[in-house]
Amino acid sequence: MALSYGSYLKLDELLRLQRPLSEPPHHDEMLFIVIHQVYELWFKQLLHELDGAAAALDRDDLLRTAKQFRRIHAIQRLLEQQVDILETMTPQEFNQFRDHLNPASGFQSVQFRELEFACGLRRTDVLQWIELDDERRARLERRRAEPSLYDRVKGLLQRRGFAVDSSEALVETYRQIYSNEVEHYDLYLLLEDLIEFDERFLLWRGRHVLMVERMIGQKQGTGGSPGAKYLESTLARRFFPELWTVRTYLGEGTYA
Repeated sequence: MALSYGSYLKLDELLRLQRPLSEPPHHDEMLFIVIHQVYELWFKQLLHELDGAAAALDRDDLLRTAKQFRRIHAIQRLLEQQVDILETMTPQEFNQFRDHLNPASGFQSVQFRELEFACGLRRTDVLQWIELDDERRARLERRRAEPSLYDRVKGLLQRRGFAVDSSEALVETYRQIYSNEVEHYDLYLLLEDLIEFDERFLLWRGRHVLMVERMIGQKQGTGGSPGAKYLESTLARRFFPELWTVRTYLGEGTYA
């Protein structure tokens, strides 16, 4: 059979994967399944783009890195906008099929943990919520063992002659780059892409926290996960903390 749009995209298989468990099927369970399957597809693409950005950083190819981040930022905006669609469902509607989700939980997303590991957040305590087979464990172990995105940024800066051996040295390096924007313009643009990536990730986390609280309040999450209270604690996590710190030291005055 000749290749077609449907066969190339495996649409028959894809469109059979939305299978509500409520009986009779609750109308909004389809939306819940589709949104989260789409999240996983975008997580897969984000990992693909971050791998591309990491490889470009290793080659000192900052033009290619900027191209990767342009796409990454667009995907991040879309991830946040998906919350708007999910919030067209009311708590009453969600609670009519929520019990069918147990013991499944968003905490069990291996790709989301891969994203965190790839960017340098490598807390292994979260893995208690994930049932890992050999293939998934190998993926996470690979992400944990290889240099993170931040490691690669530090490697680039070190090759450019900047100090990166401590948090204080890194803040000073960033201050120098921001204070001499014209001289280090490619690095300046890289730092702005990194801070935007971090900020957009935090914005998505924040929207997700509020959405969960809007749906279930302070109830425990499915699968025994801690729910909104735990999610709120994740808002303090930053991929590039020194990039946030350096803002205090920019400008004419001293504000520390």
